[in-house]
Amino acid sequence: MSIISDIFAGGASGVLEGVGKLAKDIRTAITGKEPIDATKAAEIALKVQELEGAIEQGRLSIVLAESQSQDKWTSRGRPLFLYVIYIMLLSGIPMGIVYAVSPTTAANITTGFQAWLRAIPPDLYALFGAGYLGYGAFRTYDKKQGSAK
Repeated sequence: MSIISDIFAGGASGVLEGVGKLAKDIRTAITGKEPIDATKAAEIALKVQELEGAIEQGRLSIVLAESQSQDKWTSRGRPLFLYVIYIMLLSGIPMGIVYAVSPTTAANITTGFQAWLRAIPPDLYALFGAGYLGYGAFRTYDKKQGSAK
């Protein structure tokens, strides 16, 4: 009966205070942990944000280090893919000439190339798409921040 007498001991404010203490005691009994006050929760949230910022800063430093590397395969890996795409697109010009000379040969080349592209697993296309979109988004963000070369 001491809890009930504590609740009703101080009038309306005592009732609210008593109900709050009872709710806190029930929560502590269920979870086994004391509730964190708002100031401590804000400090923890700030620390989490600082750690996440440090992780992102680390990731950014890795990307920047790769882009400034003297190794041409590391520093030019992303632009190299664009060059491959450019070559594939520009190969349409000689294919037009091949078609003018021998439409059958051009059709055979096209059929072989289509079969080669179909042999690439769809998961690999998805991985490339996700990576390239991420790279494009990072470059856009980098340029808006003004830190791009």
